[in-house]
Amino acid sequence: MKFAVLAGAALLAAAVQPARAQDAAAGEKVFAQCRACHQVGEAAKNLVGPALNGVIGQKAGAHEGYSYSAAMKASGLVWDEATFAEYIQNPRAKVAGTKMIYAGLKDEKRVADLLAYLKQFDAAGKKAE
Repeated sequence: MKFAVLAGAALLAAAVQPARAQDAAAGEKVFAQCRACHQVGEAAKNLVGPALNGVIGQKAGAHEGYSYSAAMKASGLVWDEATFAEYIQNPRAKVAGTKMIYAGLKDEKRVADLLAYLKQFDAAGKKAE
């Protein structure tokens, strides 16, 4: 009985822990592969893809000055962590018809780190200290 209680407590503790710790410094390294198409920071501009300042919390397909696919504009998505993580793992599966040609980032830890890095930038590109 004592073992069952301890095992149950351990499972409950594991369930309330975040799935992966986020590391913004590691996320900056992951973002290096995104830089061919995207920028962040105060001087960020749209390239092949939109600037990603303040992306978490934004409505998908709405960054000013970028020409999105009809599919992205009609997606109805709002970029929260879960939605972004699902999208970046397989963009074309999440939004069929997206212009993004990236094959996807499959490693959950690297996705979490990338999110930590991107979350540092507000909509104006100012990095949280």
